[in-house]
Amino acid sequence: FRKELAISCESDASKFVFPRQTHSDHVVVVTSENENTITDTDALITSEPGLFICVQTADCVPILLYDPQKKVVAAIHAGWKGTISKIALKTVQKMTAQFGCQPADILAGIGPSIHMHAYEIGPEVVEAVRDNFSNSSALLKPSMNSGRAYFDLWEANQTVLIEAGIPEENIEVMGLCSFEHADLFYSARRDGADTGRMVSGIRLS
Repeated sequence: FRKELAISCESDASKFVFPRQTHSDHVVVVTSENENTITDTDALITSEPGLFICVQTADCVPILLYDPQKKVVAAIHAGWKGTISKIALKTVQKMTAQFGCQPADILAGIGPSIHMHAYEIGPEVVEAVRDNFSNSSALLKPSMNSGRAYFDLWEANQTVLIEAGIPEENIEVMGLCSFEHADLFYSARRDGADTGRMVSGIRLS
């Protein structure tokens, strides 16, 4: 599929870099010297023009970052584990440490992913949200099922990005639910774990 993706983007397949995602909080800076697949990683950063850095999702949250001042981009995969471990914050911190980015300059986009109304979580995840987010009451909606709740991944990741120093007005949430729009998106929760994956990517021209 990478060849088809490259053709559709009028680029070369060798220019696409994907992480082998493990729901970690690992962030890697990539250049054209890297392999096309980065193991055990869920966020990629590059300052090299022409490289497409990509993540794959089917309900988890794809987050794309762009610093127009320092010319640095990032692609992040944030499921509930990555959201709770604040992988987006760690990505911004690495952009700041390695490239001198100022969080106030960074633009962020939150892509298609499962919305709160379709995302029920169990007691252990509920507890983890409460332990890691001071605004957890706004992120969790009680379920009819005891001990369970609905989790707002969009708002949680927006909270993390704001905590990282990105102004709220620099953050855009697409607002499309992968579970709800079966004609547009894959959804692991709707179709099972073996369903396809969407690709979200970003490059510097």
